[in-house]
Amino acid sequence: MRWKRWTCCAAACSRNWGRLLTHRRPSTRCWTCLLYTLDDGDSAAPRLQPAARAKASVVTQLGRPRAKPAAVAAARPVAAGPARFDELRRVLDFACRELVPKLRRASDEIDNLVAGLAGRYVPAGPSGSPTRGMAHILPTGRNFYSVDPRSVPSQSAWRVGQQLAREVLERYRRETGDWPESVAVSVWGTSAMRTHGDDVAQILALLGVRPVWRHESRQVCGIEVVPLAELGRPRIDVTTRISGFFRDAFPQLIELVDDAVQQVIRLDEPATDNYVRKHYLAELAQGIGAGLDEPEAARRAGYRVFGAKPGSYGAGILPLVQQRNWEGDADFAEAYVNWGGYAYGRGSQGTDQREAFRTRLAGVQVALHNQDNREHDIFDSDDYLQFHGGMIATIRALSGQQPRHYFGDSHDPSRAQVRDLKEETLRVFRSRVVNPKWLASIQRHGYKGGLELTATVDYLFGYDATAQVMDDWMYEDVAQSYAFDPEMQRFLQEANPWAQNAITERLLEAAGRGMWAEPKPETLERLRQLYLDSEALLEARGETARGS
Repeated sequence: MRWKRWTCCAAACSRNWGRLLTHRRPSTRCWTCLLYTLDDGDSAAPRLQPAARAKASVVTQLGRPRAKPAAVAAARPVAAGPARFDELRRVLDFACRELVPKLRRASDEIDNLVAGLAGRYVPAGPSGSPTRGMAHILPTGRNFYSVDPRSVPSQSAWRVGQQLAREVLERYRRETGDWPESVAVSVWGTSAMRTHGDDVAQILALLGVRPVWRHESRQVCGIEVVPLAELGRPRIDVTTRISGFFRDAFPQLIELVDDAVQQVIRLDEPATDNYVRKHYLAELAQGIGAGLDEPEAARRAGYRVFGAKPGSYGAGILPLVQQRNWEGDADFAEAYVNWGGYAYGRGSQGTDQREAFRTRLAGVQVALHNQDNREHDIFDSDDYLQFHGGMIATIRALSGQQPRHYFGDSHDPSRAQVRDLKEETLRVFRSRVVNPKWLASIQRHGYKGGLELTATVDYLFGYDATAQVMDDWMYEDVAQSYAFDPEMQRFLQEANPWAQNAITERLLEAAGRGMWAEPKPETLERLRQLYLDSEALLEARGETARGS
């Protein structure tokens, strides 16, 4: 058998980045080699197939959609010969000609930063998430602009939002056998910009309404109610906790959600099919019985969008965790309600409605939050434990029971899915938190690496304090990987002794508060000794520990 000479695109070869490479034989490790086969009719062509298939690499997954049912897949004709690689050829051609050259322009970030500081022009470009397929935002380093707020939610976001809503309802029905009457969702502005409104679309889908777009501009011009016969289920009552940035950037979306809620409230439907109206009427009667006049009671019973008061941001949970200024769920609930109990809607711009917010959360059965990319995770930022974790703790304090806590994943818009928060916790814990490869790589960053390790432990602790997602074995694994590992000890003592002190202190606090319910006695003793040793090391350097 005679092989042709294979000339591969420089950028597409995983072994020789940045220069042309020629292979005497085709390489299964080179992307471009997978684009080509032998001449048509060559009897040796089939011999390439097993080698290509055996490589379960990223190349074999590029552009692959969700698996179709067997009947549909069987009906699709299968190309023969070289044509069977046409789709793969197009994908890799796009990667070689478009993606790689733009990725190589990452230095534009520094160049344009310097240009901006010098008062020179910085080119504009769109914003978004590259990991969701938004290749048009490359190259980075441009003065990015956001979406047109009038086009949110987009038609593609509506499809994703519908899928997320279906996933939530199907999961709840599998677990309980019934529909959830009341759901609470945390919504962020940055996510709305990246996804063009997945979260808002999910809210509308749960309510049983849909956006209406202008054909000529694809801008949202209103909403329409989905008939119950078409919906096939009850309308779910949704309470939305918006971030401060969402409030500032998307006021028209707040009004859109409020309009949807008010339309659903006015529908003449049975209480068993319209949970929004059911709860509205109950809260209206309760308000009138408490002495409110009917218009005020009606306004209060109709609020469904809440956030921080105008000009403020956050959820109020992080200071409690950082300063150890909490005893139980009631402390988290008080902070969460006081910080986020301001109602928004058409004609309401941050009205103090903390009592209404408390009433809404007391009846919530499912607490939701969505993540739209794989560029970070729930233990990368305090926002997750504040907005989602704080919501869960508040519901638990007000209702006396732990709500269902779901986590939506739409990093691949074609495969949007919803997991239980505990499942997401275990996924991130195994894939990053105690992953030896990640722990080794973070050490390359010196002091900042130690700071990232400290932050990870803090966020684990904070999410467990609010949402109760950690098990004892997980704390034990963190202690072994972050505190007791000899290589990690050496790294932290040299690069960031404050981190070692803070990590051991936080683990001891978890044990002291009963969150780490039954730690091994020898583990606690080693942690105490390591904490004392880290204190001594800091004192010898003339430094103080965190919070001192």
